Amino acid sequence: MTPTVKPISAPKMALRTAIVLFVFVVAFTGVLAAAYQWTQPAIAEAAAAEKMKLIGEVLPPQLYDNDLLSDSRQLPASAALGTDEASSAYLARKNGVASALVFEAVAPDGYSGKIRLLIAVAADGMVLGVRVTQHKETPGLGDYVDPRKDKSKEHPWIAQFDGLSLASVPARDWRVRKDQGRFDSLAGATVSPRAVIKAVHKALLYVDENHQQLFAAPSGGSQ
Repeated sequence: MTPTVKPISAPKMALRTAIVLFVFVVAFTGVLAAAYQWTQPAIAEAAAAEKMKLIGEVLPPQLYDNDLLSDSRQLPASAALGTDEASSAYLARKNGVASALVFEAVAPDGYSGKIRLLIAVAADGMVLGVRVTQHKETPGLGDYVDPRKDKSKEHPWIAQFDGLSLASVPARDWRVRKDQGRFDSLAGATVSPRAVIKAVHKALLYVDENHQQLFAAPSGGSQ
């Protein structure tokens, strides 16, 4: 006589399915957590290397001997810098003496939107370097503000800021030549450079007005 197989009730079937799914979720979460812990140091190291590479484009290495990424501080959102949220600034020191500040600024009035900048300013107020880090300017027209897009590799447009300061350039000259200023620009593509020039000038004014607190962060610490 064939034994009768008692069917599993719907509630028991649902419970069994739920237990299997729970075990699967726990196991999968554990695998993801382990993978994250394993890859996090490598990701953080790569991000730090990329950040230092970009900083190296505006800050000469001979000007500092401290750990820049550790000697940082948070700058609050500022209309002068064009930022709508807090941003990081890095204080360069040589033999313990503050030599330069590297920080972010935004030109909100680019032709196609915001143009994000990284600026290095020496303790005496001189521009050490400016780089465009993000933009949506028209390819082949206004994107020459970005040295990666600028066709002039030996003398990129952005290099015009190097060595300038509020003391060496009157306020009226922080404009393109078309507007009776001192900065060159390409014919028919002046919106982008106007935005960058204005942003750099405002950033220098910000540094000048806040010089004492910006260059007085405690050595090796963050604020």
